[in-house]
Amino acid sequence: MIKRFIAFAMMAGLGVIFMALLAGYEPDAALNLTALYYAENTAREIGAANIVTAIVVTYRGLDTLGEVTVLFLASTIVGLVLSMGRKTQAGHSKLVPVGELLTTGSRFLAPLVMLLGVYIFVNGHLTPGGGFQGGAVIASGALLLLLADPLKHLSHTLISVVESFAGAAYVLIGVLGLILAGGFLDNRFLPLGDLGVLFSAGAIPLIYSLIGLKVGAEFASILANLSQTEEL
Repeated sequence: MIKRFIAFAMMAGLGVIFMALLAGYEPDAALNLTALYYAENTAREIGAANIVTAIVVTYRGLDTLGEVTVLFLASTIVGLVLSMGRKTQAGHSKLVPVGELLTTGSRFLAPLVMLLGVYIFVNGHLTPGGGFQGGAVIASGALLLLLADPLKHLSHTLISVVESFAGAAYVLIGVLGLILAGGFLDNRFLPLGDLGVLFSAGAIPLIYSLIGLKVGAEFASILANLSQTEEL
């Protein structure tokens, strides 16, 4: 009872804080100097139609590298912790396939879901979306396979290879930007092309593709470890 009261009091306090913030909110009449610079110069400097993508991948590319590193550490820790409690004896699994119809359907739909994820991160410089969103969609395809067939085991070796390759290539592209252009992860060491077309914005499509593969592999690794762990 006391725990519920404390939880309710905390939620009520947060509600009061947010209501006070909302009541005093006034939208800016104009863009601040930083936002104005991005709005006026991104297309010319970076060649990306999606300003958010240009900011995430280039202007604050180091932050994005830190984010995917944190996600990698999280997936590694999850795998390590779950492996400690995983049953290793064969023949003790209580999970059974859910049925031929769902299993076959999932095998048909999962590639389409993953293809959608690829489309999202390949077009991240043109439309809303990008590497993190596309990677999450790819991982949802893996989740669909695991839900339809609980006995299915995803290849940890393949996931590890994809994740390692994407991470190493991401850093390599960053170094190429440092050597051949204006700084780390500078996309302009490749031609910017024409604004609004698929092959434009320099190295951004390549960077976002690597981020999408890396994020998708890391999420899939977490899901695979969860699916192979049973309560003792």
